[in-house]
Amino acid sequence: MTMSYLLVDGENIDATLGNSILGRRPHPDERPRWDRVLTFTEDTWGQPAKGLFFLNASNGLPMTFVQALRALGYTPVPLSGTPDQSVVDMAIQQMLEAIRERDDDVMLVSHDGDFLDSVTPLLDGERRVGLIAFAEFRNSGFHSLISRGMEFFDLEHDTLAFNTELPRMRIIPIEEFDPAQFL
Repeated sequence: MTMSYLLVDGENIDATLGNSILGRRPHPDERPRWDRVLTFTEDTWGQPAKGLFFLNASNGLPMTFVQALRALGYTPVPLSGTPDQSVVDMAIQQMLEAIRERDDDVMLVSHDGDFLDSVTPLLDGERRVGLIAFAEFRNSGFHSLISRGMEFFDLEHDTLAFNTELPRMRIIPIEEFDPAQFL
């Protein structure tokens, strides 16, 4: 039986949330509810999902967060390296390459264009490949992958991973436009 691998680039999501959306470090209640993202992946593709949460632990392991991730059903992947290494990106790229050898589906949670070269070969017409991100901040290189079968999901609006509405400027598809929201 195939399964879905949910690969979370936590640093990328946290940086986008803090720097680009909130303009400050997110408060705990403004962070994604990661259990909802895992459930969304399972429900959307109708199969079990293995959540892998990649962490840069070069300066130590955030044990409270790691324990919380485990309790939510994720496998934390703590990594270390030199300051000039993007260990999370390196590990996710290696994981995407390893998944190529399997029949499983993959859902990536990131905005990072560094994954384009690793994601593209997965779009073989045999597996499902998805990206969960804030739509307005995902790397524009991902857009060309729609025609090859890549699916996109908004981290806030599709997964419902947040308890509060984020102050985002969302591009509204015309079929979702509701004039009452602006009256």
